[in-house]
Amino acid sequence: MHMFRWWAVGCLLMVSGVGSAHTIRPAVVTATFANDATFALGIRTNVEALAARVSPKHADTNDSPNAAVYNQLRTLSPEKLKQRFQAFSPEFIQGITVTFDGVKVPLQLDRVEIPEAGDIRLARKSMIYLRGAIPPGASRFVWRYPEEFGSSVLRLRYPDGKTAKSYWLKEGRPSPPFELAKDFVPRSRAEVIADYTVLGFTHILPLGLDHILFVLGIFLLCLQLGPILWQVTAFTVAHTITLGLSIYGIISLSPTIVEPLIAASIVYVGVENVITGTLKPWRVVVVFLFGLLHGMGFAGVLTEIGLPRSEFLTALIAFNVGVEFGQLAVIVTALAAVGWFRNREWYRQRVVIPVSLLISLVGLYWTIQRIA
Repeated sequence: MHMFRWWAVGCLLMVSGVGSAHTIRPAVVTATFANDATFALGIRTNVEALAARVSPKHADTNDSPNAAVYNQLRTLSPEKLKQRFQAFSPEFIQGITVTFDGVKVPLQLDRVEIPEAGDIRLARKSMIYLRGAIPPGASRFVWRYPEEFGSSVLRLRYPDGKTAKSYWLKEGRPSPPFELAKDFVPRSRAEVIADYTVLGFTHILPLGLDHILFVLGIFLLCLQLGPILWQVTAFTVAHTITLGLSIYGIISLSPTIVEPLIAASIVYVGVENVITGTLKPWRVVVVFLFGLLHGMGFAGVLTEIGLPRSEFLTALIAFNVGVEFGQLAVIVTALAAVGWFRNREWYRQRVVIPVSLLISLVGLYWTIQRIA
């Protein structure tokens, strides 16, 4: 048992690889409003997936009927890929909806910046720049990215480049109205706290399925309050450390390493739940180590969304508090669902072991998917 434990930890820590090339991530859209009644949109996205018309509904691009086209586009030089995108650009521009006071305004393609292909196992992050004119007297801006293009992270910026607001938009939903005059006034500290607390919570529930499964794995080991508190505290302290260090740029680790390891952490906690039903000293240490990885995962999302410069630390703390509320909600929900049976003789055999095995299988699938 001792050998298995350290063999498992060693294997998980050696797991590295990439899966991001086969996963369509949200487009990061930066909208900047200038003082000369114009606006600019900078869209960081996967141009190959757009040009190949790979639906974001596919968890893995290899599941798409257009996978062969997508994989071929990933090998192209920037110039050739730009030519392929130019043919698709009218459809792309037409699909985006930008309105001022409810009236759709035309968009113009400014330029496209595509980096070298590099390691084709990694998805290229290209930039598409659009521009348009703000109608005279317009006061309300709304953005909508079509569902067939995937989700988007919208960052609204002042003329001086400072981020005013950020939204994570899924399933083709339009952004909340952005009042041009009113919203150019910096948000109060209370508004920043509220916005980023909600953002942190929603990153766990309902968006963070991998984090949810890890927390459930922690919960299932033992339903006594002490073991749960030890593990949750270790996990919280760890991800708080790396979230802060990553956001401040002190440490950095590629998502191609972090994401597979996060999935592998789910495998570990599930398997150990089957092997032992009590809290061992090494469990807290391992949970702490994996918490460091999860913190880097949180940082990746928060970096894409952006933090207001004037309330940077406040927003960071609020996001972390939201994450903690999300984790607490997962534990409370799980306790309400199965806590009633924790003293039954059959609880471990019929609940803990089957659910832990299922969690491990899902984690194993994600690990392979993110490496392949």
